[in-house]
Amino acid sequence: MKHLAFRRILSSTVLALIFSALAACSGMSPAPAAPAKVADGVFTDSKDMTLYTFDKDATPGKSVCNGQCATNWPPLMVADGATASGDWSVVTRDDGKKQWAYKGKPLYTWIKDAKPGDKTGEGAAGNTWHVAKP
Repeated sequence: MKHLAFRRILSSTVLALIFSALAACSGMSPAPAAPAKVADGVFTDSKDMTLYTFDKDATPGKSVCNGQCATNWPPLMVADGATASGDWSVVTRDDGKKQWAYKGKPLYTWIKDAKPGDKTGEGAAGNTWHVAKP
């Protein structure tokens, strides 16, 4: 019985090593990391600044926050080479640049948030801006 258990462990270990080697040789990379983190129940960017959604972005995958709006509410931009997966998608903005969206809702920071953890944009502009939550 011990011999059989040892063979199963050995077989699964060998298979794991083979798959790891195949992945490395084929250039496969691990799943992409999410473009945002979660802190205190809300999404934050790489600088730990709160992310927001805009109610007027009513069409999934489309941002209507351009010009002065995008100056005040900077979009969460997609880095070169980044790929979307799961609930994360990429929106092509009116200027051709790429922005992250979560479940189809484009994400933004707020120029008046001064430090990580600030959420001063919640409810702004007639309650059309909201902290983004997973």
